[in-house]
Amino acid sequence: MEAICEVIVDIAHANVDRVYSYLITDGITVEVGSHVLVPFGSGNRQREGFVIRLLPPEETDEARLESMRTVVLKHVLRVIEPYPILTQEQIELAFWMQKNYYCLLVDALRLMIPAQMRGGKVKEKIERTIRLRYPESTAQLLPQLLDKSGKPRSPKQYEVLETLLRCNMEMAVSDVLAFVPNAQSAIKTLIKNGYLLEGDYVTFRRPNMGTAFEDKQVKLNPAQNHAVEAIVQAMEQRSGTLLLHGVTGSGKTEVYMHAIERCLASGRQAIMLVPEIALTPQTVGLFQERFSDGIAVLHSRLSAGERFDEWRRIRLGKARVAVGARSAVFAPMQNVGLIIVDEEHEGSYQSETNPRYGALEVAAFRAKQFGAPLLLGSATPSLLSYYRALSGRYQLLELPERVQNRPLPQVEIIDMRQEFQNGNNGIFSGRLVQLLDECCQKGHQAMLFINRRGYSTFVSCRNCGHVVMCDDCDISMTYHKGENRLRCHFCGSVKPLPSVCPACGKPFIKYFGIGTEQVEEQLHTLFPKAVTLRMDTDTIHTKDSMQQMLTTFSRGEAQFLVGTQMIAKGHDFPNVTLVGVVAADATLMIPDYRSTERTFQLLTQVAGRAGRDETPGRVVIQTYSPAHPAIRFAKDHDYRSFFNYELEQRKKAVFPPFSLFIRILFSGDDEALLSSSVGEYAGRLKAALDERLGKEGEHDILLYSVSPAPIKRKQRAYRHQILIKLLRTARLSDAIQTIYTFAGEHREQLYAIVEVNPQDML
Repeated sequence: MEAICEVIVDIAHANVDRVYSYLITDGITVEVGSHVLVPFGSGNRQREGFVIRLLPPEETDEARLESMRTVVLKHVLRVIEPYPILTQEQIELAFWMQKNYYCLLVDALRLMIPAQMRGGKVKEKIERTIRLRYPESTAQLLPQLLDKSGKPRSPKQYEVLETLLRCNMEMAVSDVLAFVPNAQSAIKTLIKNGYLLEGDYVTFRRPNMGTAFEDKQVKLNPAQNHAVEAIVQAMEQRSGTLLLHGVTGSGKTEVYMHAIERCLASGRQAIMLVPEIALTPQTVGLFQERFSDGIAVLHSRLSAGERFDEWRRIRLGKARVAVGARSAVFAPMQNVGLIIVDEEHEGSYQSETNPRYGALEVAAFRAKQFGAPLLLGSATPSLLSYYRALSGRYQLLELPERVQNRPLPQVEIIDMRQEFQNGNNGIFSGRLVQLLDECCQKGHQAMLFINRRGYSTFVSCRNCGHVVMCDDCDISMTYHKGENRLRCHFCGSVKPLPSVCPACGKPFIKYFGIGTEQVEEQLHTLFPKAVTLRMDTDTIHTKDSMQQMLTTFSRGEAQFLVGTQMIAKGHDFPNVTLVGVVAADATLMIPDYRSTERTFQLLTQVAGRAGRDETPGRVVIQTYSPAHPAIRFAKDHDYRSFFNYELEQRKKAVFPPFSLFIRILFSGDDEALLSSSVGEYAGRLKAALDERLGKEGEHDILLYSVSPAPIKRKQRAYRHQILIKLLRTARLSDAIQTIYTFAGEHREQLYAIVEVNPQDML
């Protein structure tokens, strides 16, 4: 009797986001997680799908009878891959995400596999090989290929045979050609004449894994040892969330690696997340030396083939450690014993596209699935995580000192208002220029951080004050001097730099603000003999260019590295003794309740790049707000005092962690229609919330605001929002469920994106 399987068809539409039953034809092997091709719809169009369940025999007859009353079941056409591409745990995770993020089930399932697998856009790489037909007699044959003078009659053929004989193994043609360039014709002739046999094998495309570092097997200090033992105990207990709070340079990575070693020794697997792709090569380089080929890397800068093969190595059990950015949390492992989230405070762990999942929440769910502890690490933990650690919800582990008792860098605050009053209207303070010069004289390196790319952040007319805006977004355009064009950093549109003001026609165009290009230019002017590298999204053109730049800097081939926040954390350059923060105020003025927290985190992290070896480090922070608490506490590397200060401010304003923000973002082409539609939507949603929360919850809604978004227009679409602030009570989950349910029921009427704890309030 034919079996029945339940399939989710790979179509992202709410009307078809449900299970469909299909018959399994005899001779076709279908398993839970199989990637299948099925007929779908009235036209029986062939569609891909995912098998999420096989009906047991006792259910099969009942299902068949039910289908005869309604519709005849169709047959699975074929299985696409020879092994299930989804694990049972991943399928359970997808259902959990559907419930908690109110996304389509198929959208959650798509996160579990490389995108290029769908539609067969990527395949296994088949490597062509050759080997000697008669290895024993080839040694005797070689002298016969020489002329009377002892030179080969056919040099390329001779070299190919000699190479294969010397290596004494079957070799990939590409490897042979590396030894004997331009030998394609010779290989073809040797095959034709019967000296060589052809073959092939499936190979894995490996990404550039970064520079392998010498594994020094550092002896752990007492604080590190305590942290590792606590993590191992949690692994033995198969539960728990731990927060590793260690100052910059305290050896958190060594703790991670020792914990992973203990995890692998117990026969289990590990996942480690890093927030930035820029951190992946350096992390992978360290891990590769320690764990050899047992490591796989997953992030968006891999080629389609590399990502597919790294995923496949994990799925087939050839890699036991997965390292990567946010998407690595979905690695297809089946026996996870430890999940690590490095720099857990970073906002990049929150997805900004549907499904809008939080990688930390997904990691916590996966850890519970496998009975594994979750380890969160940071020098500047998020306020929420540290609050949970102090309240006992997480286990707090601390590394209060740098390794080998190295001092934290000395931080100087430069008041740029005073610099201006003293006649310095440049972008560098006199003190920073002096220290940069000393750095060059001593053969040391420096990093300069500014969280703005481009040359100038906006262009304005000094006559009428007109600011050149993007035609498609409600934001000023940034001047890029290298291109001599204006560019919108939201939608990417460009326009030429105007010679006269578009509003008044006067030729008084002026650049304002500072970006990485201008910092790089000023360094070239001040230190023409020094080599300067600039790292931002404008200079990272290929998937390997970031790693190449970091490698160049780590080798000491450049004196200065200028960059945005991609240089601010995780990097360990022993020769960097000076860090300069060019404009510390840039993140302070963002209209977001987390701006103070994010500024403190960023300043502390970038300061931590200095003095990580024997030579003490120095940090110069240039600011127009030297008395701001975020800057004062960052100067002293004082996380606990900052936490106490900021928590008190949040408590007074009833901001998270004492409340929760939910934003519902709408977009449309007609501003008037959008405004009226959002207003009606908001009224009906408020009524639904009041009904669900009841009289007891009438004070749970602290804020219910309906307005245009702070950035009113983006990519030609107008944007309106409903901003809700909810008190954290026992009714909070009911309120969130009501909002998601309402949004799902009105999906067809108005496009809305629900963001719980939105990372971007703009």
